[in-house]
Amino acid sequence: MHPHSDAQNPPPGCPAHDGGGDGGRIPLHGPEFAADPQAFYEHLRKYGPAADVELAPGVDAVLVTEYAAALKVLQNTDLFARDSRRWRALNDGEVPPNSPVLPMLAYRPNCLFSDGAEHMRLRQAVTDSLARVDTHRLSRHVEHVSAYLVNQFCERGTADLLAEYAKLVSLLVFNELFGCPADIGDRLVSAMSDMFDGVNAEEANAELTQSLLSLVTLKRRQPDEDVTSWLMRHHAGLSDEEMVHQLVTLLGGGTAPTQNLIVNAMRLLLADERYSGGHHGAGLLVEDAINEVLWNSPPLANYAAHYPTRDVDLGGVPLQAGDLVMVSFAAANTDPALSASRYTFSKRAHLAWGAGPHACPAKDPAQLIAVTAIEKLLNRLPDVELAVPADLLVWRQGAFHRALQSLPARFAPSRPEGSPANSVWRDGVRVAPTAASAPAAPPEKPAKSSWWSTFLSWRRQ
Repeated sequence: MHPHSDAQNPPPGCPAHDGGGDGGRIPLHGPEFAADPQAFYEHLRKYGPAADVELAPGVDAVLVTEYAAALKVLQNTDLFARDSRRWRALNDGEVPPNSPVLPMLAYRPNCLFSDGAEHMRLRQAVTDSLARVDTHRLSRHVEHVSAYLVNQFCERGTADLLAEYAKLVSLLVFNELFGCPADIGDRLVSAMSDMFDGVNAEEANAELTQSLLSLVTLKRRQPDEDVTSWLMRHHAGLSDEEMVHQLVTLLGGGTAPTQNLIVNAMRLLLADERYSGGHHGAGLLVEDAINEVLWNSPPLANYAAHYPTRDVDLGGVPLQAGDLVMVSFAAANTDPALSASRYTFSKRAHLAWGAGPHACPAKDPAQLIAVTAIEKLLNRLPDVELAVPADLLVWRQGAFHRALQSLPARFAPSRPEGSPANSVWRDGVRVAPTAASAPAAPPEKPAKSSWWSTFLSWRRQ
């Protein structure tokens, strides 16, 4: 327990009222934290720029809640390393081996968990490959994926915009970026869906690894113009194992946060009168909603695990070498010290994408995917609204994310659109087709194990 962790009055509903948590540490798990994380962050600020928390039963961390302290940790790579093999509690056997947070924190040979020259080598391969993504091609693909997914539920008049739209948009778009053929893409979508949903997580993780290894093997034989092939051809000379781990990082870091960014912004657009009072399809409103989410409710709320390389004092909070130090992007963004000026900052001044040498390399594609996916949905379903009151929406439990369990919506039923080849688009909005381009009959809703192959077949029509 750090000396500054003696403040009283935990937030309402916090188990610490009843002595919950481990040794007085504030728990960042359970329904109380999920319902009102900002109350927890406000309480944690009483301890100083960082405080002791419990990520999951038996897993302790120091959470940085102050914006300036967060920048110091994120930007000082010599003092705050990312390699989790330095994690003292894990090395000493104090972390439960079956802890649900270990998959997010355990070492992998990728750019997220590396330091120094090795980080530069892996990171350069990732950033150079992502820089080759053509934004116009990416935008068109998001449009096609969006049209296809809306076709699956538009006649019904109701949908869960998380499970049936946002989650699948991000997965199918990354399949395209990776250059996945039908069979491998189906395996990736199924495995990632199971991991998102907590279904057979160990089996799903094994299937994800095997499907990516199959993709790497294929691209070694048949390279193409896609992120996988560009990574493979990069002068960093990635091994097959390194290839798989960089792709896992891109897939995990690019899909789950993107789906939550889409959903959290849609919640604002549909529930907040500042947005819902106007025309849904206005691009400026969509970008404003996304910017507000990134400031106030970032999809990745608490992460960026660091390990001090030596004992250090962080703004009066003593840290020991090998402590698990996490950055709260959500708390730092709402630091009261920023209240008078934060909205005059650049839109990129928030920490939702991280900062320093480990800042998210895919932030630009992720934001483009989110904006385009939301605009296309609202253009197709201009009268969409929440199917339940906003205060009844339930947030998923867990320390790392800010994510809804579902986003139920309703709208006037409409006929499915035809394939992209038969659709007429002007300025990013589909207009009424001519008689020669009448909509095709919608396909049967695919099984989870065939989303990608079914989409590819639809697109070829």
